[in-house]
Amino acid sequence: MKKNAIKAVALSLLATAIAGNASAIEGPVPTGVPHLNHVYLIMMENHIYGQVLNNKNTPFITSYAKSANLATNYYAIAHPSLTNYLEVTGGSNFGVLSDIYPNWHNATCIPNLASGKVATDNPATASNICPISGSGTEAATPVIDMTNEAGPPGTIEIDGVMSIPAATNITGKTIADQLAEHGKLWRSYQESLPARGANLVDTSDGVYDNTTDFSKITPVLNPALNSGDMVALYAVKHNPFVYFRSVQEGSIPNSNLLNTVGFDGAYGLYADLKSTFAEISAPALSFIVPNQCNDQHGRGNAGAFCNFDPDDNGSQAGLNPALMQLGDVALKKVVTAIKASPAWQNGKNAIVVVWDENDYSLVPNKNQVVAIVDTNYGTGGKKSAKFYTHYSLLKTLEGALGLPCLNHACDANVSVMSDLFAAQ
Repeated sequence: MKKNAIKAVALSLLATAIAGNASAIEGPVPTGVPHLNHVYLIMMENHIYGQVLNNKNTPFITSYAKSANLATNYYAIAHPSLTNYLEVTGGSNFGVLSDIYPNWHNATCIPNLASGKVATDNPATASNICPISGSGTEAATPVIDMTNEAGPPGTIEIDGVMSIPAATNITGKTIADQLAEHGKLWRSYQESLPARGANLVDTSDGVYDNTTDFSKITPVLNPALNSGDMVALYAVKHNPFVYFRSVQEGSIPNSNLLNTVGFDGAYGLYADLKSTFAEISAPALSFIVPNQCNDQHGRGNAGAFCNFDPDDNGSQAGLNPALMQLGDVALKKVVTAIKASPAWQNGKNAIVVVWDENDYSLVPNKNQVVAIVDTNYGTGGKKSAKFYTHYSLLKTLEGALGLPCLNHACDANVSVMSDLFAAQ
Protein backbone atom coordinates (compact mmCIF):
# COMPACT_ATOMS: atom_id res chain seq x y z
CA MET A 1 0.00 0.00 0.00
CA LYS A 2 1.32 3.45 -0.85
CA LYS A 3 2.34 5.83 1.94
CA ASN A 4 -0.50 8.28 1.24
CA ALA A 5 -3.06 5.47 1.32
CA ILE A 6 -1.65 4.13 4.59
CA LYS A 7 -1.81 7.60 6.10
CA ALA A 8 -5.39 8.08 4.94
CA VAL A 9 -6.46 4.78 6.50
CA ALA A 10 -4.68 5.60 9.76
CA LEU A 11 -6.34 9.01 9.99
CA SER A 12 -9.73 7.47 9.23
CA LEU A 13 -9.29 4.89 12.01
CA LEU A 14 -8.18 7.60 14.44
CA ALA A 15 -11.18 9.78 13.62
CA THR A 16 -13.51 6.80 14.03
CA ALA A 17 -11.97 5.92 17.39
CA ILE A 18 -12.30 9.48 18.66
CA ALA A 19 -15.88 9.80 17.45
CA GLY A 20 -16.86 6.40 18.79
CA ASN A 21 -15.38 7.03 22.23
CA ALA A 22 -16.86 10.51 22.60
CA SER A 23 -20.08 9.07 24.03
CA ALA A 24 -18.43 7.30 26.97
CA ILE A 25 -20.88 7.12 29.88
CA GLU A 26 -20.53 9.30 32.97
CA GLY A 27 -21.89 8.35 36.37
CA PRO A 28 -24.84 9.68 38.37
CA VAL A 29 -25.03 13.21 39.76
CA PRO A 30 -23.35 13.11 43.20
CA THR A 31 -25.57 13.81 46.18
CA GLY A 32 -25.00 15.24 49.65
CA VAL A 33 -24.14 18.82 48.75
CA PRO A 34 -26.48 21.83 48.30
CA HIS A 35 -27.22 23.15 44.83
CA LEU A 36 -24.91 26.07 44.07
CA ASN A 37 -25.44 28.90 41.62
CA HIS A 38 -21.82 30.02 41.35
CA VAL A 39 -18.52 28.46 42.34
CA TYR A 40 -15.27 30.42 42.41
CA LEU A 41 -12.38 27.96 42.40
CA ILE A 42 -9.03 29.65 43.09
CA MET A 43 -5.87 27.64 42.47
CA MET A 44 -2.68 28.39 44.39
CA GLU A 45 0.66 26.69 43.93
CA ASN A 46 3.34 24.38 45.16
CA HIS A 47 3.22 24.42 48.96
CA ILE A 48 2.55 21.78 51.54
CA TYR A 49 -0.13 22.27 54.21
CA GLY A 50 2.23 23.25 57.04
CA GLN A 51 4.08 25.82 54.95
CA VAL A 52 0.97 27.90 54.28
CA LEU A 53 -1.02 28.04 57.51
CA ASN A 54 0.25 29.83 60.63
CA ASN A 55 3.00 31.41 58.58
CA LYS A 56 3.69 35.01 59.63
CA ASN A 57 3.84 35.98 55.96
CA THR A 58 0.37 34.61 55.18
CA PRO A 59 -1.87 36.42 57.70
CA PHE A 60 -4.90 36.63 55.40
CA ILE A 61 -4.77 32.95 54.41
CA THR A 62 -4.37 31.83 58.02
CA SER A 63 -7.27 34.03 59.15
CA TYR A 64 -9.42 33.00 56.20
CA ALA A 65 -8.91 29.31 56.95
CA LYS A 66 -10.27 29.92 60.45
CA SER A 67 -13.29 32.05 59.51
CA ALA A 68 -14.29 29.86 56.53
CA ASN A 69 -14.21 26.04 56.49
CA LEU A 70 -10.96 24.10 56.33
CA ALA A 71 -10.10 20.58 55.18
CA THR A 72 -7.32 19.36 57.47
CA ASN A 73 -6.83 16.01 55.73
CA TYR A 74 -6.92 16.97 52.03
CA TYR A 75 -4.40 15.66 49.49
CA ALA A 76 -3.27 16.48 46.00
CA ILE A 77 -3.04 13.39 43.79
CA ALA A 78 0.25 13.43 41.94
CA HIS A 79 2.92 15.64 40.37
CA PRO A 80 3.57 17.96 38.61
CA SER A 81 1.23 20.98 38.39
CA LEU A 82 -0.55 20.17 35.12
CA THR A 83 -1.36 16.67 36.33
CA ASN A 84 -3.14 18.05 39.40
CA TYR A 85 -5.00 20.68 37.40
CA LEU A 86 -6.27 17.94 35.11
CA GLU A 87 -7.30 15.85 38.11
CA VAL A 88 -9.16 18.74 39.77
CA THR A 89 -11.11 19.55 36.61
CA GLY A 90 -11.36 16.19 34.84
CA GLY A 91 -10.96 13.46 37.43
CA SER A 92 -7.94 11.89 35.73
CA ASN A 93 -4.36 12.54 34.66
CA PHE A 94 -5.33 11.46 31.11
CA GLY A 95 -1.90 9.89 30.73
CA VAL A 96 -0.08 13.15 31.48
CA LEU A 97 2.52 13.26 34.28
CA SER A 98 4.31 16.30 32.89
CA ASP A 99 4.06 20.08 32.55
CA ILE A 100 4.74 19.93 28.82
CA TYR A 101 2.92 22.33 26.47
CA PRO A 102 -0.09 21.44 24.30
CA ASN A 103 0.37 20.26 20.74
CA TRP A 104 -2.00 22.96 19.57
CA HIS A 105 -4.68 22.08 16.99
CA ASN A 106 -2.93 18.89 15.87
CA ALA A 107 -5.68 16.84 14.27
CA THR A 108 -3.50 13.86 13.41
CA CYS A 109 -1.64 13.08 16.64
CA ILE A 110 -2.85 10.26 18.89
CA PRO A 111 -3.99 11.27 22.41
CA ASN A 112 -2.25 9.62 25.36
CA LEU A 113 -5.53 7.97 26.32
CA ALA A 114 -5.65 6.17 22.97
CA SER A 115 -1.95 5.33 22.69
CA GLY A 116 -1.55 4.25 26.30
CA LYS A 117 1.75 6.15 26.42
CA VAL A 118 2.44 8.30 29.48
CA ALA A 119 3.94 11.78 29.18
CA THR A 120 6.60 12.28 31.87
CA ASP A 121 9.28 14.77 32.87
CA ASN A 122 11.82 12.06 33.68
CA PRO A 123 12.50 10.78 31.11
CA ALA A 124 11.40 13.85 29.20
CA THR A 125 8.62 13.27 26.71
CA ALA A 126 9.75 14.24 23.23
CA SER A 127 6.53 15.77 21.89
CA ASN A 128 3.94 18.16 23.25
CA ILE A 129 0.61 16.90 24.56
CA CYS A 130 -1.77 15.79 21.83
CA PRO A 131 -5.17 17.45 22.37
CA ILE A 132 -6.99 15.27 24.89
CA SER A 133 -10.07 13.56 23.52
CA GLY A 134 -11.81 10.23 23.16
CA SER A 135 -11.37 7.63 25.87
CA GLY A 136 -8.85 5.05 26.97
CA THR A 137 -6.15 4.36 29.53
CA GLU A 138 -4.59 6.92 31.89
CA ALA A 139 -1.35 6.70 33.90
CA ALA A 140 -1.18 4.89 37.23
CA THR A 141 -0.58 6.89 40.42
CA PRO A 142 2.03 5.04 42.50
CA VAL A 143 2.78 5.65 46.17
CA ILE A 144 6.19 7.09 45.26
CA ASP A 145 6.76 8.72 41.88
CA MET A 146 10.15 8.65 40.17
CA THR A 147 9.01 10.11 36.82
CA ASN A 148 8.94 13.79 37.78
CA GLU A 149 11.78 16.26 37.72
CA ALA A 150 12.77 15.70 41.34
CA GLY A 151 14.47 12.35 40.80
CA PRO A 152 15.60 10.07 43.66
CA PRO A 153 14.39 9.44 46.31
CA GLY A 154 11.13 10.43 44.56
CA THR A 155 8.03 12.28 45.65
CA ILE A 156 5.15 10.89 47.65
CA GLU A 157 1.81 10.84 45.87
CA ILE A 158 -1.34 11.47 47.88
CA ASP A 159 -0.79 10.36 51.52
CA GLY A 160 2.06 7.92 51.06
CA VAL A 161 -0.27 4.93 51.47
CA MET A 162 -2.86 5.16 48.72
CA SER A 163 -2.11 4.34 45.10
CA ILE A 164 -4.44 4.41 42.09
CA PRO A 165 -4.12 1.84 39.29
CA ALA A 166 -4.40 3.09 35.73
CA ALA A 167 -8.07 3.10 34.78
CA THR A 168 -8.89 1.90 31.28
CA ASN A 169 -12.26 3.63 30.89
CA ILE A 170 -11.26 7.28 31.19
CA THR A 171 -13.28 9.86 29.24
CA GLY A 172 -11.33 12.76 27.70
CA LYS A 173 -13.42 15.63 29.01
CA THR A 174 -13.64 18.03 31.94
CA ILE A 175 -16.22 19.79 34.06
CA ALA A 176 -16.07 22.62 31.47
CA ASP A 177 -17.44 20.29 28.78
CA GLN A 178 -20.11 19.10 31.20
CA LEU A 179 -21.21 22.62 32.06
CA ALA A 180 -21.48 23.60 28.40
CA GLU A 181 -23.43 20.45 27.58
CA HIS A 182 -25.90 21.34 30.34
CA GLY A 183 -26.29 24.93 29.14
CA LYS A 184 -24.20 26.45 31.93
CA LEU A 185 -21.39 28.99 31.63
CA TRP A 186 -17.76 28.57 32.62
CA ARG A 187 -14.72 30.80 32.53
CA SER A 188 -11.02 30.26 33.14
CA TYR A 189 -9.61 33.51 34.50
CA GLN A 190 -5.84 33.51 34.03
CA GLU A 191 -3.84 36.45 35.35
CA SER A 192 -1.24 37.84 32.91
CA LEU A 193 -2.81 36.18 29.89
CA PRO A 194 -2.08 38.47 26.92
CA ALA A 195 -4.97 40.53 25.60
CA ARG A 196 -5.01 38.56 22.33
CA GLY A 197 -6.25 35.48 24.19
CA ALA A 198 -5.15 31.93 24.98
CA ASN A 199 -4.76 30.43 21.51
CA LEU A 200 -1.21 29.07 20.97
CA VAL A 201 0.04 30.80 24.14
CA ASP A 202 2.25 28.62 26.35
CA THR A 203 3.83 31.40 28.41
CA SER A 204 3.36 35.15 28.68
CA ASP A 205 4.26 38.13 30.83
CA GLY A 206 0.91 39.72 29.99
CA VAL A 207 2.22 41.59 26.92
CA TYR A 208 4.72 39.33 25.17
CA ASP A 209 4.31 35.59 24.76
CA ASN A 210 6.04 32.59 23.22
CA THR A 211 4.70 33.50 19.75
CA THR A 212 6.13 37.04 19.80
CA ASP A 213 8.60 37.80 17.02
CA PHE A 214 11.16 39.77 19.03
CA SER A 215 13.17 40.59 15.91
CA LYS A 216 10.40 43.01 14.91
CA ILE A 217 10.67 45.03 18.11
CA THR A 218 12.79 48.05 17.23
CA PRO A 219 15.23 49.29 18.11
CA VAL A 220 16.57 45.90 19.13
CA LEU A 221 18.68 46.62 22.20
CA ASN A 222 19.72 43.00 22.54
CA PRO A 223 19.90 40.88 19.37
CA ALA A 224 19.63 37.72 21.50
CA LEU A 225 16.28 38.77 22.99
CA ASN A 226 13.73 35.96 22.82
CA SER A 227 10.77 34.44 24.63
CA GLY A 228 13.12 32.69 27.06
CA ASP A 229 13.90 36.10 28.58
CA MET A 230 10.27 36.71 29.51
CA VAL A 231 9.04 36.30 33.03
CA ALA A 232 6.55 33.50 32.47
CA LEU A 233 3.74 34.90 34.58
CA TYR A 234 1.00 33.10 32.67
CA ALA A 235 1.65 29.39 32.23
CA VAL A 236 -0.53 27.16 30.09
CA LYS A 237 0.10 24.27 32.50
CA HIS A 238 -2.21 26.12 34.92
CA ASN A 239 -5.00 26.37 32.34
CA PRO A 240 -6.07 22.72 31.98
CA PHE A 241 -9.11 23.26 29.75
CA VAL A 242 -7.05 24.38 26.75
CA TYR A 243 -5.36 20.97 26.59
CA PHE A 244 -8.62 19.43 25.35
CA ARG A 245 -9.57 19.07 21.72
CA SER A 246 -13.15 20.13 22.45
CA VAL A 247 -11.98 23.53 23.76
CA GLN A 248 -9.22 24.06 21.21
CA GLU A 249 -11.63 23.44 18.34
CA GLY A 250 -14.84 24.74 19.96
CA SER A 251 -16.77 21.57 19.20
CA ILE A 252 -19.22 22.16 22.07
CA PRO A 253 -21.32 25.36 21.82
CA ASN A 254 -20.20 28.12 24.20
CA SER A 255 -17.09 26.19 25.22
CA ASN A 256 -13.91 27.25 23.45
CA LEU A 257 -10.69 29.22 23.83
CA LEU A 258 -12.68 32.44 24.25
CA ASN A 259 -13.78 31.13 27.65
CA THR A 260 -10.25 31.87 28.90
CA VAL A 261 -9.67 35.52 29.76
CA GLY A 262 -7.33 37.56 31.94
CA PHE A 263 -7.89 39.38 35.22
CA ASP A 264 -7.94 42.90 33.79
CA GLY A 265 -9.57 44.66 30.85
CA ALA A 266 -13.17 44.98 29.75
CA TYR A 267 -13.78 41.22 29.73
CA GLY A 268 -11.51 40.19 32.59
CA LEU A 269 -12.18 38.83 36.06
CA TYR A 270 -12.53 42.14 37.89
CA ALA A 271 -14.78 43.67 35.22
CA ASP A 272 -17.00 40.59 35.29
CA LEU A 273 -17.26 40.70 39.07
CA LYS A 274 -18.19 44.39 39.07
CA SER A 275 -20.78 44.08 36.32
CA THR A 276 -24.30 45.07 37.30
CA PHE A 277 -25.40 42.01 35.34
CA ALA A 278 -23.07 39.73 37.29
CA GLU A 279 -25.87 38.14 39.30
CA ILE A 280 -27.47 36.71 36.15
CA SER A 281 -24.48 36.39 33.81
CA ALA A 282 -21.76 35.10 36.16
CA PRO A 283 -20.37 31.70 35.17
CA ALA A 284 -21.52 28.67 37.11
CA LEU A 285 -17.81 27.90 37.48
CA SER A 286 -15.14 30.57 37.63
CA PHE A 287 -11.72 28.89 37.54
CA ILE A 288 -9.34 31.55 38.86
CA VAL A 289 -5.53 31.33 38.62
CA PRO A 290 -3.23 34.16 39.78
CA ASN A 291 0.02 34.52 37.87
CA GLN A 292 3.17 32.65 38.89
CA CYS A 293 4.35 35.40 41.22
CA ASN A 294 0.95 35.78 42.87
CA ASP A 295 0.03 32.10 43.25
CA GLN A 296 3.21 31.37 45.29
CA HIS A 297 4.78 29.36 42.48
CA GLY A 298 7.67 31.78 41.87
CA ARG A 299 9.92 32.42 38.89
CA GLY A 300 13.68 32.30 38.66
CA ASN A 301 14.02 35.48 36.57
CA ALA A 302 11.47 37.77 38.25
CA GLY A 303 13.59 39.29 41.01
CA ALA A 304 14.05 38.54 44.70
CA PHE A 305 10.41 38.96 45.70
CA CYS A 306 9.24 36.31 43.22
CA ASN A 307 12.19 33.94 43.39
CA PHE A 308 11.59 30.24 43.88
CA ASP A 309 11.84 28.96 47.45
CA PRO A 310 15.53 28.48 48.25
CA ASP A 311 15.02 25.05 49.83
CA ASP A 312 11.90 23.05 49.07
CA ASN A 313 12.20 20.73 52.06
CA GLY A 314 8.60 21.03 53.24
CA SER A 315 9.40 23.42 56.08
CA GLN A 316 8.63 27.11 56.52
CA ALA A 317 12.37 27.73 56.94
CA GLY A 318 12.97 26.77 53.31
CA LEU A 319 10.53 29.33 51.91
CA ASN A 320 10.99 32.66 50.18
CA PRO A 321 9.02 34.85 52.64
CA ALA A 322 8.37 37.55 50.04
CA LEU A 323 6.83 35.01 47.65
CA MET A 324 4.53 33.75 50.38
CA GLN A 325 3.45 37.30 51.17
CA LEU A 326 2.80 38.07 47.49
CA GLY A 327 0.40 35.16 47.35
CA ASP A 328 -1.31 36.20 50.56
CA VAL A 329 -1.94 39.75 49.31
CA ALA A 330 -3.05 38.56 45.87
CA LEU A 331 -5.51 36.04 47.30
CA LYS A 332 -7.02 38.66 49.61
CA LYS A 333 -7.60 40.94 46.62
CA VAL A 334 -9.41 38.24 44.64
CA VAL A 335 -11.56 37.05 47.54
CA THR A 336 -12.50 40.63 48.46
CA ALA A 337 -13.54 41.34 44.86
CA ILE A 338 -15.69 38.19 44.72
CA LYS A 339 -17.50 39.08 47.93
CA ALA A 340 -18.19 42.60 46.63
CA SER A 341 -19.75 41.22 43.44
CA PRO A 342 -23.53 41.32 42.91
CA ALA A 343 -23.34 37.63 41.99
CA TRP A 344 -22.08 36.71 45.47
CA GLN A 345 -25.13 38.27 47.10
CA ASN A 346 -27.70 36.16 45.24
CA GLY A 347 -28.37 32.44 45.47
CA LYS A 348 -26.07 29.90 47.09
CA ASN A 349 -22.44 30.40 46.17
CA ALA A 350 -19.03 29.13 47.25
CA ILE A 351 -15.39 30.15 47.08
CA VAL A 352 -12.89 27.29 47.15
CA VAL A 353 -9.17 27.97 47.58
CA VAL A 354 -6.87 25.01 47.06
CA TRP A 355 -3.15 24.45 46.47
CA ASP A 356 -2.32 22.17 43.58
CA GLU A 357 0.49 20.10 45.16
CA ASN A 358 3.38 20.15 47.61
CA ASP A 359 5.73 20.88 44.69
CA TYR A 360 8.73 18.55 44.57
CA SER A 361 9.18 18.20 48.29
CA LEU A 362 10.86 14.81 48.48
CA VAL A 363 10.15 11.73 50.59
CA PRO A 364 9.01 11.63 53.42
CA ASN A 365 6.76 14.70 52.83
CA LYS A 366 3.20 13.74 51.94
CA ASN A 367 1.19 15.54 49.27
CA GLN A 368 -1.12 17.23 51.79
CA VAL A 369 -2.31 20.72 50.81
CA VAL A 370 -4.62 23.43 52.12
CA ALA A 371 -8.24 23.46 50.92
CA ILE A 372 -10.54 26.26 52.13
CA VAL A 373 -14.31 26.36 51.50
CA ASP A 374 -16.21 29.62 52.01
CA THR A 375 -19.96 29.83 51.37
CA ASN A 376 -22.45 32.69 51.48
CA TYR A 377 -24.86 30.48 53.41
CA GLY A 378 -24.53 28.56 56.65
CA THR A 379 -21.89 29.08 59.29
CA GLY A 380 -18.12 29.14 58.92
CA GLY A 381 -15.34 27.98 61.19
CA LYS A 382 -15.78 24.27 60.51
CA LYS A 383 -12.82 21.92 60.25
CA SER A 384 -12.99 18.53 58.59
CA ALA A 385 -10.51 15.75 59.27
CA LYS A 386 -12.15 13.48 56.69
CA PHE A 387 -9.88 12.15 53.96
CA TYR A 388 -10.37 14.15 50.77
CA THR A 389 -8.46 14.55 47.51
CA HIS A 390 -8.74 16.61 44.34
CA TYR A 391 -11.15 13.94 43.10
CA SER A 392 -13.38 14.65 46.10
CA LEU A 393 -13.46 18.33 45.17
CA LEU A 394 -14.45 17.58 41.58
CA LYS A 395 -17.16 15.18 42.73
CA THR A 396 -18.49 17.82 45.13
CA LEU A 397 -18.59 20.58 42.53
CA GLU A 398 -20.30 18.32 40.02
CA GLY A 399 -22.97 17.46 42.57
CA ALA A 400 -23.41 21.11 43.54
CA LEU A 401 -23.81 22.17 39.90
CA GLY A 402 -26.11 19.29 38.93
CA LEU A 403 -23.57 17.45 36.76
CA PRO A 404 -22.78 13.74 36.44
CA CYS A 405 -19.66 12.45 38.13
CA LEU A 406 -16.69 12.09 35.80
CA ASN A 407 -13.85 9.58 35.73
CA HIS A 408 -12.32 9.05 39.22
CA ALA A 409 -14.90 11.37 40.75
CA CYS A 410 -17.23 8.38 40.27
CA ASP A 411 -15.04 6.04 42.34
CA ALA A 412 -16.81 4.56 45.36
CA ASN A 413 -13.96 5.51 47.70
CA VAL A 414 -14.12 9.21 46.68
CA SER A 415 -16.28 11.14 49.14
CA VAL A 416 -18.34 14.27 48.60
CA MET A 417 -17.16 17.11 50.87
CA SER A 418 -20.60 17.40 52.45
CA ASP A 419 -19.49 18.71 55.83
CA LEU A 420 -17.54 21.66 54.40
CA PHE A 421 -20.37 22.70 52.05
CA ALA A 422 -23.21 22.11 54.53
CA ALA A 423 -25.70 24.84 55.44
CA GLN A 424 -25.23 24.17 59.18
